[in-house]
Amino acid sequence: MLVDSLVRFALLGSSWVLYLLLALSVVSFAATFERWLFFRKNRVGGEGLRDQLRKAMREDDEAAVRRVLAKNPSIEASVLGEALDFVDGGARAVSDAIESGVGRERAQLERSMTLLGTLGNNAPFVGLFGTVLGVIEAFAHLGGGDQSAMGSVMSGIAEALVATGVGIFVAIPAVVAFNVAQKKIGDIENDVTALGKLLTAWIETRERGRRVRDAAAPDVVKSESKKAEASTERKKTEARAASSERELVAEGAE
Repeated sequence: MLVDSLVRFALLGSSWVLYLLLALSVVSFAATFERWLFFRKNRVGGEGLRDQLRKAMREDDEAAVRRVLAKNPSIEASVLGEALDFVDGGARAVSDAIESGVGRERAQLERSMTLLGTLGNNAPFVGLFGTVLGVIEAFAHLGGGDQSAMGSVMSGIAEALVATGVGIFVAIPAVVAFNVAQKKIGDIENDVTALGKLLTAWIETRERGRRVRDAAAPDVVKSESKKAEASTERKKTEARAASSERELVAEGAE
């Protein structure tokens, strides 16, 4: 009974597998499009946010820092903005709040990733399953003894092989989307970590009663370097002159 049921199921052919793969491809492209919109919304984080924060930090203006974070729609700004509410607890409290925020946002970052990974790994096997069913159906017709059915048998095998191709077609975009999204997630987490360290460093600097120094302009650095070299050369010249004078005094005494 069980064997007969399995045989009848196998003889259904590969057509239903093709429809299943078509539905999975729609789901895959929908998930990919949703991830693209999500990461496009968060593309303004990273270096752009860092520059804005450093400008506000050099002014030693906490309100300006909060405004920068509030105006930026990225995940990095959201995590840092909530963590800054714990500034009264010091840099350690802010750092802990940042770690908590990253953990909360991870679910949003990894949404649809399991689906894309599963489709990328298993869609070819679904297609292969359809191919096997199609070949079984084709050979069942061939075993019926009707030689005129050879043409339909060959077309059935060709249809069965299409299922494997469709499975690969579904898998490739899903794998590409999964890998790109994984990289984006890593970039966002790295940006949160780097910006979090920048924020806690600024808080520690303020706790010590100091301010963030302005970066010296290149011309100023070159000027200071030239002055230092000139001062060193002048000291060497004076030292040589003093040494020569002592030698002359010693010779005169002799």
